[in-house]
Amino acid sequence: MKVLNLQCAHQHEFEGWFASEDDFVSQLGRGMVACPLCGDVHIDKKLTAPRLNLRSGRNEPEPAAAQAPSVAMSNHVMDPELAALQARMLRALREVVANTEDVGERFADEARAMHHGELDHRNIRGQASPQEALALMEEGIEVIALPALPAIKETLQ
Repeated sequence: MKVLNLQCAHQHEFEGWFASEDDFVSQLGRGMVACPLCGDVHIDKKLTAPRLNLRSGRNEPEPAAAQAPSVAMSNHVMDPELAALQARMLRALREVVANTEDVGERFADEARAMHHGELDHRNIRGQASPQEALALMEEGIEVIALPALPAIKETLQ
């Protein structure tokens, strides 16, 4: 199992787990590796210190690694405060997703019906145009805009 530190073009850092280096390169080439925060598929592999499995008492040489295709890399070090903020934001958004019902395009209608007592109150999320969101707020219905992040419904692996 290969655990790689990855970074998108927007400097979002995340970890990816792959069966092998070849698996990573294959998935990257097919556009299957995407940033969990913004969905960007322009991913760089960051420099990572290798994990050494030291065998006590053995002086056996390690087999030569198979020659893997080259991969874009970066040595950019993300500000630790920014990385912590990014992680907190992703956790908070996942909490919202876990504790709300996705009503999709019906969001404005559902929120309005709950506000007027036509439906029982429940926590919902969905899509609304800026005009619909403004109309809801003008009616006294509390709404908040959330970023549409592709991976907030899933665990990152």
